[in-house]
Amino acid sequence: MSNKIVKNSVVTLNYKVTDPDESVIDGGDEPMVYLHGGYDGIFTKLEEALHGKKTGDTLKIKLQPQDAFGDYDEKLVAVEEASLFPDNAEVGMTFERVSDAGEELYRITDIADGKVVVDGNHPLAGVALVFDLTVAEVRAATAEEISHGHVHGGGGHHHH
Repeated sequence: MSNKIVKNSVVTLNYKVTDPDESVIDGGDEPMVYLHGGYDGIFTKLEEALHGKKTGDTLKIKLQPQDAFGDYDEKLVAVEEASLFPDNAEVGMTFERVSDAGEELYRITDIADGKVVVDGNHPLAGVALVFDLTVAEVRAATAEEISHGHVHGGGGHHHH
């Protein structure tokens, strides 16, 4: 088995994510483990850049917002009456709202004068992300991992 990243490889990455100003967004305390080959384990652009790489290779990849968590959408921000929220509501809390579009996650970004501002954007929407990646390990996926579309065991922590 070559240690090149190909479809149905299980890839372990050591990584760090920063914004374009080099503020750390994710220090990568734990390695990222994903199943390579279009299983939506990581952003598509990262997967494309990693294809064919091998253990020990390093990459620095900048993703624009549309290739990461999306552009910031003003329409996902709403001002609601505070009476609609529990008394213990505070900035930073998240809650689900069920709509025609399905379940959406909203975050409280401000509370003032009897009003609560909620934002349905991902906290990193509109942010370009810079990934520093090192390929730590590449192995062939098991038949079970391929059929389930994700990694099992060490780093894959998934229960059915």
